[in-house]
Amino acid sequence: MSRLPRSFFARDAVTVARALIGARLFVRGPDGHPTGGIITECEAYRQDDTASHSHRGLTARNAAMFGPPGHAYVYFIYGMHFCLNVVTGAPGVGEAVLLRALRPTHGLAVMRARRGNRVADASLCDGPGKLCQALGIDRALNGIDLCARAAPLRVHAALDGLHHTATPRIGISGDAVARSALWRFVATDPAPRYDGAR
Repeated sequence: MSRLPRSFFARDAVTVARALIGARLFVRGPDGHPTGGIITECEAYRQDDTASHSHRGLTARNAAMFGPPGHAYVYFIYGMHFCLNVVTGAPGVGEAVLLRALRPTHGLAVMRARRGNRVADASLCDGPGKLCQALGIDRALNGIDLCARAAPLRVHAALDGLHHTATPRIGISGDAVARSALWRFVATDPAPRYDGAR
């Protein structure tokens, strides 16, 4: 499988977000179990965007967002959920793409157990917090280089393109420009099944 190179992420967040629909995310969790699936929803955030964590500048919390492209930015929200972003753009500029949903294809039994065996497979990763819980992602992966050879978190190129649509982002604050920007990308056709989708 072809891992996405750093040059893929070294573009503006909106371009990368659009291109990530249909790409495949794989994680080797702290328990050693590999899990993953096909990215079906994501949102772009830029530094000139009042809805972005980076809008007010560099802080201890968002430092990874200003790092080199192709790294992970993981944050904790509402005192209960982790959210995974991939850093984009040039080093020193706070840009990232929030991964909001994926269709699970690998390690479904592990994902079910992590989600408490309470939900249908289609709902295992249908939100950013659910995605991180199912894949075993927490703050320990903040700043991880997705392009490093032995990285536990990696993104691979899409095997098949997915049709998608662009909409405003969900549940954000910020000015009218931020709230109306069509920077959320969602797959509009079923993600294909691959070997290991059990």
